Amino acid sequence: MGVGHRHQLYLPGDSAVHRLPPQCKLLAVLCFAVVVVATPREHFWAFGAYALMLVAVAATARIPPAYIPRRMVIELPFVLFAFLIPVIGLGERVTVLGLSLSVPGLWAAWNILAKATLGVVASILLAATTEPRAVLLGAQRLRVPGLLVQIAMFMLRYLDVILDEMRRMRIARESRGFEARNLRHIPVIARSAGALFIRSYERGERVHLAMLSRGYSGQMPIIQEISASAGQWGAALALPIAALAVLGLSL
Repeated sequence: MGVGHRHQLYLPGDSAVHRLPPQCKLLAVLCFAVVVVATPREHFWAFGAYALMLVAVAATARIPPAYIPRRMVIELPFVLFAFLIPVIGLGERVTVLGLSLSVPGLWAAWNILAKATLGVVASILLAATTEPRAVLLGAQRLRVPGLLVQIAMFMLRYLDVILDEMRRMRIARESRGFEARNLRHIPVIARSAGALFIRSYERGERVHLAMLSRGYSGQMPIIQEISASAGQWGAALALPIAALAVLGLSL
């Protein structure tokens, strides 16, 4: 990634959470998510304890209180699906505010909402305290297949380039009086999408040839080695260990 490129989810800071190596935070979030998913849906207090742990992490990282709710819009499809389950679910039914709802559906909706929300918040905290490139370097340190890491790196690097190309194409259409109003304009949008794909493919070919001419052999060079001390591993894994302790008490 180029100098000065910063993702919108990342909040620069110098907190203890920001300073942790990315591989430590990645593993901590993954283990925390596994513990949350393994928690029985009937143990409400355990989910409350997990939420308090995430609040403590957000406070330690100095994340503004209004930051996380604004970024949780990504969870909206899960919320809509969860609210639909009790309506169409089978089995025993109960009346709530004049609506006949399925009891198993209500349990399923709660299970989805609670676990998905905790997972999304944990992911937001990871993205807010770790630069995208550092996340990928951390994944590399955790022995994630190198090809997957490289694909993600290039996608992250050139996503803004492709979006900027889309913006220029839209401006070009609008400068010629085009405005998509109904289904008759779909062919124009489809041709634009095809042109964007061809341009992106050709750009990828040029970038690949440029990399080969500079000695690329299938492995990206590691400019800065990111190591983690035992103390840093312990600080990062304190979250999943605490969550695991709560799970043990709830069983």
